[in-house]
Amino acid sequence: MRTLHILFAKELNATLTSPIGYTVAAVFLLVLGYTFSLTLFVTKVANLQYIFHQMYVLSILLVPVLTMRTFAEERRSETLELLLTAPVRELSVVLAKYAATLALVLGIFTLTLIYAIILNLYGEPDWGPIYAGYLALALHASLLVAVGLLMSSITESQVVAAALSIGAFLMLWFADSVSYLLPPPFDSFAINLSLIGHFKPMVSGSVFLSDIGYFVTASMLALFLTAWGLAQR
Repeated sequence: MRTLHILFAKELNATLTSPIGYTVAAVFLLVLGYTFSLTLFVTKVANLQYIFHQMYVLSILLVPVLTMRTFAEERRSETLELLLTAPVRELSVVLAKYAATLALVLGIFTLTLIYAIILNLYGEPDWGPIYAGYLALALHASLLVAVGLLMSSITESQVVAAALSIGAFLMLWFADSVSYLLPPPFDSFAINLSLIGHFKPMVSGSVFLSDIGYFVTASMLALFLTAWGLAQR
């Protein structure tokens, strides 16, 4: 546990001292601020569903920028071999990088709580869907970061890692759109694999254990594959 804490502190420090995280946060909040202001003035409805969907899309585009360097940069600079030959387990390395990157993403999401505060000051929002929406975003971020780490661990190029991550995210997003082309039971599998299919109900305020289980299971699988791949080196 102490080793994991040291690795996490190291990765978090590297994340917070890199300009990439601040650039992503600035772009993310700038786009959301514009969207929130425009939506609020046009619709005059006290809810954040449209903002949550906007955050969903922005996360798919911006999280790869944060995860692309986690392993790819260390592979390129040949520091990954040094790290893996140290007396630490591959799983500890993966979890430390995962926790540090996820902490940054969740920190950015936390800054958007100002929108909920504004709605509460000038309206009467339904807090149930807002709580469920932030839970959905946290689970969504956990999956994206885990898959991003997996993609970064298989290449030395940060650009390739980011491209692979975006490709994987888009395939998960539109998995249900190809279900009608597949025979049973593969059609049901494609539907259940859909990222948006599990995200949308939670944002609407309907929280099901099956949706939570999807995000948790997929995240754990991606982390396991990342650690297993590193162990095979």
